[in-house]
Amino acid sequence: MKGVLFGRAVRTVTRRPLVALAATALLALGGAVLALRLEPSTATETLVDRGSDSFEATERFKRDFGDEAVLVLVRGELTRTVLTPDLVRVLSLEGCLSGNVPDVKRGLGRLPPVCREIAELRPAKAVYGPGTFVNTAATQIGEELTKRQRANEREAAAAARAARELAKRRGDPPAERERLARTAGEAVRTRFQNDVLRLALRYGLTDVPRVDSPSFVSTLVFDPTAGEPGVPKTRFAYLFPSKNAALIQIRMRPDLTDEQRRRAIALIEEATRQRAFEPREGARYIVTGVPVVAERLADAVQRSLVVLLVAAVLVMAAALALVFRTRLPLLPLALALGAAAMTFGALSLAGGSLTMAGVAVLPVLIGLAVDYAIQFQARFDEERKRRARRFGGGADARREAAVAAASAGGPTILTAGIATAVGFLVLLLSPVPMVRGFGALLVVGIAAALGCALFAGFGALVRFGGGPRSPRTRSGFGANVALNPDGVAARGVHRAREWLADRSWRSLGLALQRPRRVLAIALALAVAGLALDTQSDVVSDVRELVPQDLQALRDVDVLQEETGVSGEIDVTVRADDITKPAVVRWMTRFQHGLLRAHGYRPGRRCTQERSAPELCPALSLPDIFSTAGARQGQVRGLLDAVPRYFSQGVVTPDRTTANLAFGIRLMPLDRQKEVVDEIKRRLDPPPGVRASVVGLPVLAAEANAALSSPWRRGLTLLAALAGVFLVLLAARRSARAAAVPLIPIALATGWSGGVLFVLGLLPGPLEVDLNPMSVTLAALVIAISTEFSVLLSARYRSEREAGAGTARAIERAYASTGGAVLASGVTAIAGFAVLIASDIRMLRDFGIVAVVDLGVSLVGVMLVLPAALVWAEEHGGLGVRDLDPRPRLRALRSLRPRRAHADAQ
Repeated sequence: MKGVLFGRAVRTVTRRPLVALAATALLALGGAVLALRLEPSTATETLVDRGSDSFEATERFKRDFGDEAVLVLVRGELTRTVLTPDLVRVLSLEGCLSGNVPDVKRGLGRLPPVCREIAELRPAKAVYGPGTFVNTAATQIGEELTKRQRANEREAAAAARAARELAKRRGDPPAERERLARTAGEAVRTRFQNDVLRLALRYGLTDVPRVDSPSFVSTLVFDPTAGEPGVPKTRFAYLFPSKNAALIQIRMRPDLTDEQRRRAIALIEEATRQRAFEPREGARYIVTGVPVVAERLADAVQRSLVVLLVAAVLVMAAALALVFRTRLPLLPLALALGAAAMTFGALSLAGGSLTMAGVAVLPVLIGLAVDYAIQFQARFDEERKRRARRFGGGADARREAAVAAASAGGPTILTAGIATAVGFLVLLLSPVPMVRGFGALLVVGIAAALGCALFAGFGALVRFGGGPRSPRTRSGFGANVALNPDGVAARGVHRAREWLADRSWRSLGLALQRPRRVLAIALALAVAGLALDTQSDVVSDVRELVPQDLQALRDVDVLQEETGVSGEIDVTVRADDITKPAVVRWMTRFQHGLLRAHGYRPGRRCTQERSAPELCPALSLPDIFSTAGARQGQVRGLLDAVPRYFSQGVVTPDRTTANLAFGIRLMPLDRQKEVVDEIKRRLDPPPGVRASVVGLPVLAAEANAALSSPWRRGLTLLAALAGVFLVLLAARRSARAAAVPLIPIALATGWSGGVLFVLGLLPGPLEVDLNPMSVTLAALVIAISTEFSVLLSARYRSEREAGAGTARAIERAYASTGGAVLASGVTAIAGFAVLIASDIRMLRDFGIVAVVDLGVSLVGVMLVLPAALVWAEEHGGLGVRDLDPRPRLRALRSLRPRRAHADAQ
């Protein structure tokens, strides 16, 4: 019944093939146009579920304190940066980056035009920098001094009035009264001046606090007890991390779109290049931070997509020229490109974005689409040749051949496609949205590929599949391989095809003659491979996974060299009132204990340690208080006195949420997860207080743990096998017939684990490591390789139902469908191999792992499947009566590679 439906659909298409081709071309063109609008994305929502506790806590943190910070490292000798006019230039840059400069002649009018663009976009929620810090401190000290001076004047005036009144009551003359009044006032003023002088001596102030006063700035910034000049105070390490660097932090607004964030980073970089802000004393600006690295990595992904697309087209064309010579050899590739364009166009139309996993979809989808087209085209060639002998090669014969091919092969190919899609749907169980998107996008691509192959493919074959007869062909695995030995290159290609076909027939003969031995050895290797796979490490150090020449990564290394850290983990503390002494004491105790546990000691710099600590202090609420024993009124008074410029980074205006920030070094994600877990274990807040560990390092570590978990990988494998089995059971209505095609795939999964473990031990370019992306390949390989096994086992069943014995049915299945499966396997491997050309190591290793997995899976289909079929027949059969009366053993031994040639029609 399904075959009839396929035949009717194709008959309708073949009546007007040009219409089908034109419609497909328009859809593909529209999809390509839409796909070009896709923007690369490394947003946090691609790492973890929106409903997870960590994601929700991180989003609340962003709303309260801002998104991940863009950092501007002012690299140069610190004394020459802050004790010279360069500090004013840095201050002007900070004002420009904040977007808060007034739009007046002496405001934005004096700054470069890029500052006006920043002011219009307003990307920053908060900006912290050395210039603003010094200027704010000077302003605060000046305002406080002015306020106290005015209070002193009022006190002096009151003292003068009191002295005057007292002298009047004594009856002193007016002149004496005024002298006594002046004396009383001067005494109050002198006392105030003495207090100011003592404070100045205490803090080393020798000048009026101003941003352009070297003595004031030196007293404020540098530590006189450090033992060497130019060493900044450790309490200001978040602004002055070392004697050779200052740091500007721009916390981005959390509501920025990807495009706005990208533009904001570009504007920040442009602002740092402006002559007006350029330091004159040797310092230079380096724009870095998590958002910058993410955007640069996304740009690298986008560039890699272009490279992969071009490489995929070239490699697929070469593969098809080698293993699939027919009248329209590049038709499968054209259909695959059309399906890919439609798939990515649908992604753009749905409002999606391009993740790193999305880039990996491209070669996978092209390989699958080529496979479907090859299968239909191989069926069409068989039917066309059969009819050409009787009716000639006219358009009517081609149309009937298309209908017959769709009727015969459509149900099987559809079953294989559904089984493949179910294998990918297992990825929807992943806790990582990026991986789920990978699986969903491939399911959509499978539907597009089947549609293109069925309608546009047969339309092209009917319309353009005529012409002169092809060169002579060989039967068997080379049924679709033309023999044209003219020329050296052609003879070389011919020899390669002959060698491939000969080895394929030899492996097939071995499997049929000794099926039990083949299965036993395959099972032993699979068990050993699975055991070795549990010992394989998953590389999660971002420095090893991104392009090594990525400038943003080099800048992060410079940042860590100068500051001791490269990112930030935050702990948010929520309570009805975080100024309560018990809450403040707990925050202070927690902060000190956590830093000490990770190697940090008070008064030491993160860059001074020979063994650098993993966590370092950053701007946090307890840093504002000199002691943890302050009363609630004192705490509130201190917070009220602190400029909002500082307090907005550590406490919300309603005093219900505080932030404890910790700088973290660049480290592998598995170690990062251990650090995060330890922080969580240490959280033991007082009753009524809630604390959460938040930030991108937390989300990235949790996503990596979910991806690389061995038990989750095992469950994914079992779920994929179960899903494929259920599809085949529904299609074949026999548990044995459904299970046999899965035997080589399940065994190949174990083999691949062993091969990859061995490759991981090899030095040099052959070394391959699992990464957070390639660990998903178990389900991927099952999904793709199942198709090969399903097609061959279905063809075997068809031959058995036609009356052939076991050996003869296997020979016919591999002589017909085997050639197409071999071509499909080679093209699928070639599609994955394209990823090896990527300069992103994560994608490169992903491609190598996929090639290895698909290679062993193809070997499994060619070697283990025949043995499994024979073994199944010996243990009850596949539900088909053996009509071949010859002894099976003699028939198996008579199987040899066929060298005879026949004329192709």
